[in-house]
Amino acid sequence: MSVTQIVYSSTPFGYDENLLSGLLLDARRCNRRDGVTGALVCRRDVYLQYLEGEDGAVRNTLDRIKKDDRHVDVMLRLDAPAPSRMFGDWAMLHDPALSVAWTEDQVTSGALEQAGPDHFRAVFKAIAQRTS
Repeated sequence: MSVTQIVYSSTPFGYDENLLSGLLLDARRCNRRDGVTGALVCRRDVYLQYLEGEDGAVRNTLDRIKKDDRHVDVMLRLDAPAPSRMFGDWAMLHDPALSVAWTEDQVTSGALEQAGPDHFRAVFKAIAQRTS
């Protein structure tokens, strides 16, 4: 089976522990159902999420996220085939922003727009290596 990997960023609409817990519960429930795995980096100024799985399931997941009012300004950062899954054991790994290489000021100044797909892939590859 071929694997599609997608990375997107969004701005949280409100950010607190209850909102984050609800977001993670929803993601894990839907991803288990749909066979999607991945990781979510959360910070009060940015969500950065890696999704992987069967192409249609990953694209449907992204479409669902785009309609979720907890996300503002969803921007696709990486969309590519992958030889295998990086997070095969994780319906949705939560990484509390330990892996984001950018400060809040850098994000505000457009660092995500300047980063390329390989940079986003490298962020999640480092997370996967740390969790294995």
